[in-house]
Amino acid sequence: MNPIQPELASQLITLLAAGMLVIQLLMVVQAMLLTNIRLFAIQSLLLAGIAAVMAYNHNASHVYMIAVLTIIGKVIFLPWLLNRLVQRIQIHQEIEPLLNAPTSMLICGGLTLLGYVVARPFTSLDRLGNNTLAIALTLLLTGFFLMINRRKALTQVLALLTVENGVMLAAVALTSYGMPMVVELGIFFDVLVAVMVLGILVYRIRENFDSMDTSKLNQLKG
Repeated sequence: MNPIQPELASQLITLLAAGMLVIQLLMVVQAMLLTNIRLFAIQSLLLAGIAAVMAYNHNASHVYMIAVLTIIGKVIFLPWLLNRLVQRIQIHQEIEPLLNAPTSMLICGGLTLLGYVVARPFTSLDRLGNNTLAIALTLLLTGFFLMINRRKALTQVLALLTVENGVMLAAVALTSYGMPMVVELGIFFDVLVAVMVLGILVYRIRENFDSMDTSKLNQLKG
């Protein structure tokens, strides 16, 4: 099996990573929960595509497995689970975020610039995918911003998942073959369990407060 030419593989990985960043920015300004879930599924599919390119180019079978698990877990299962949760609680739209869309985009632009500044010393590494490190850092930073800026618990779960996508992309960017298999599987299943637990928590918040606004939890103070 002949590997893809390094220049072509690098361009393909960069294109897929740029698509992940565009989707992340769309999630920052998107208010519809179901649309955000679909955007997350597309972002995860692009991540699986990057892993597949890396696996093919380096003939790394364990990276193929990570790509398959990403498709099964984050492109199919988790979106299905979150979609079912939205249908069950019957809340389809995000309440007003802390910051409006123009301000959020301006902050995300600054976080993108910060990501590129931090990643600049690593761009000289002779490693396939190293040029996506800046995008991976941006996904991490904007994911944390999304968690802070949104009030609905379900959107915060999606933000956590995009942060994990950024971690996986960084692993691809900094290593030739991704993280060791046991580490990647550990992270994957930890996130899977965390999302399922958070899904139950979201349902309980909705059941007790008739809302998914996490600020309502302040009422639990005794």
